[in-house]
Amino acid sequence: MRAIQKSNCSQDNGNEETCGFGDGYFMFIFGAMQVLLSQIPNFHNIQWLSILAAIMSFAYAFIGMGLSIGQVKENGHAEGSIEGIPTSSGMEKLWLIAQALGDIAFSYPFSVILIEIQDTLKSPPPENVTMKRASTISVIITTFFYLCCGCFGYAAFGNDTPGNLLAGFAHYNKHWLVDFSNACIVIHLVGAYQVYSQPLFANVENWLRFKFPDSEFANRTYYLKLPLLPAFPLNFLRLTFRTAYVASTTGIAMIFPYFNQILGVLAGIIYYPLSIYFPVEMYLSKGNIEEWTAKWTMLRTSSIVGFLVGLFTLIGSIEGIVSAKLS
Repeated sequence: MRAIQKSNCSQDNGNEETCGFGDGYFMFIFGAMQVLLSQIPNFHNIQWLSILAAIMSFAYAFIGMGLSIGQVKENGHAEGSIEGIPTSSGMEKLWLIAQALGDIAFSYPFSVILIEIQDTLKSPPPENVTMKRASTISVIITTFFYLCCGCFGYAAFGNDTPGNLLAGFAHYNKHWLVDFSNACIVIHLVGAYQVYSQPLFANVENWLRFKFPDSEFANRTYYLKLPLLPAFPLNFLRLTFRTAYVASTTGIAMIFPYFNQILGVLAGIIYYPLSIYFPVEMYLSKGNIEEWTAKWTMLRTSSIVGFLVGLFTLIGSIEGIVSAKLS
């Protein structure tokens, strides 16, 4: 949102330095939007939002990739180098590698909500068969876009490649296209926030209702009727918990507005346990894999490597946040 405002202002005034609100202003607006959307009762009611977010992700990915290819063609050569951004020390390079690994790990976070998505599928065919096919196709498509945007983006701008690739095209003569792409990112993030938050909302609220079955605060539903709209179910537990959750995440984002480093920290925390440890342990247990067989050794080795990668990205990303906060 700030990128759109800054782009339009600089086009009108011709001077970026006189443009813009701070990041906190737009984070507050985003948080307010999420407070409203978080009152959607459950995961099943946000199918439309998930589809819209997916369409938006395709839109801005295609545009970013196309603009990057056009920039490379205009330059007449590929920018950048094999060793990447130059650093003042080997340790600084090591921390940047750790943050990059964290960003890559967080690019595939769907294991967090995989079971919830599978639970919404119809059968036949069996839900796990459909989910496996969908996961394979999704990973292939997302990997294609990640590689294309990453490689062409770096080829277009080299060591000056911004964290938000579209920011590099702020002075592009068709600024409306860049604004549209940034708007697609906003809509995608609005939907993604809900897709990843709704399972957490459901788990916490179901647990509280189980612990306090006689509480009207937790269990009673009121219906709010507005003109020309269907009755909306309102629950005080949902209203207070979800509002507090959104407020806390928005506050943390405003205190630590370091997108890539925060992604690295989140990846370091959730990547190993949810994407590697639990799946490996469940497979070993369900398949009765004997110890020290070739398959057992391979799976255990991959689990250990995943743990070390997760720990490495967590340490590097925390260092990045501390350095950014103190600089």
